[in-house]
Formats: sequence, structure tokens, C-alpha cells
Amino acid sequence: VLLEESGGGLVQAGASRRLSCAASGRTFSSFAMAWFRQAPGKEREFVAYINWVHSTNYADSVKGRFAISRDNTRNTVYLQMNSLKPEDTAVYSCAAGTYSSSSNTLDYTYWGRGTQVTVSS
Repeated sequence: VLLEESGGGLVQAGASRRLSCAASGRTFSSFAMAWFRQAPGKEREFVAYINWVHSTNYADSVKGRFAISRDNTRNTVYLQMNSLKPEDTAVYSCAAGTYSSSSNTLDYTYWGRGTQVTVSS
């Protein structure tokens, strides 16, 4: 599975942005998909996941502001980010794995290169 993110950029605090992750391969619908992010000098952290029955989970830091969704007909997973804050600045990467529900990077096999999101104050 090849993953490619898009939609990053520079936004002002309080604005919204939608990230997309396009996946290759015919088994997209059978994977759990997740978004992670990594800020400069920090560890990669979990943001959100969505499994094959569209159950979702979010990090506390983004709960109520971010929404993950998937379109299996387009082999794409999305991350809608609202009310962005400067602390959301990071490289956002999508990942695919076979575990039903996990926030652990080790449970994801396939990774995209990431897209930079910068939130100015």
C-alpha cells in the first residue's frame, strides 16, 4: 500500500484545513487508517484513527476539533481540522495497519511521507 498525503500549508490560528491521504491498492477498505503528527524536536504522536467499520478515536488534544473520515470508493482518508492552534503545527502523516483500533505507531505497517501544517498565531 502506498500512501500520499496532501492539503498541508500555512494557516492562521482559528482557521480550518482538510488533509487528504490517497492510498493505492485494492485492499484499502480492509485497513485501519490513522493520522499521526510530529512537531520539531518532539516524538511522533497519535492524532486519530478510523477502522473498517468507521469507528473512530482521537487524541485528547484534538477531540472536538478534528474529524477523521474515509471514502473507500476513492481509497482516501481525510482529516478535517478546525479551530487550529499554533501547537497543532507539525508534519502530519497517514498510516495504514491491520489492527482494528490502535494509537500505537508500531501497529501501523504503511506510512506516507507526510505533509507540513503550520499554524501562525
